[in-house]
Amino acid sequence: MKSIHVFISGRVQGVAFRHYTVKTALSLNLRGWVRNLDDGRVEAVFDGDDAAVDAMLAWCRKGPSSARVTLVDANEEPSSSQHNDFRIRY
Repeated sequence: MKSIHVFISGRVQGVAFRHYTVKTALSLNLRGWVRNLDDGRVEAVFDGDDAAVDAMLAWCRKGPSSARVTLVDANEEPSSSQHNDFRIRY
C-alpha cells in the first residue's frame, strides 16, 4: 500500500479532469480526493495498492483526451487510512 500527492499542470481545468480522475480512481479501487486549485492546477491524493497507485499516476500524465498535461509533480507519502472512498473536494 502506498499514497501519492500529485499536482497536475497544463490545460486541466474546465475539461472534466476531476470527473475522469474520480472514475479512474474508483475503477482502480483507490481512496483519496481530487480538487481544482486557484492557480489552474489540479491537486490529488491517491491511496491504495502499489500497482493501482502507479497506474493512476501514469493516467495522470495523460489525463482525459480533452486535457493537455504539461507536468505532474508527485510525492510519495505514508499510506493513510483516513480516506474511505475517492471524491472531489471543493
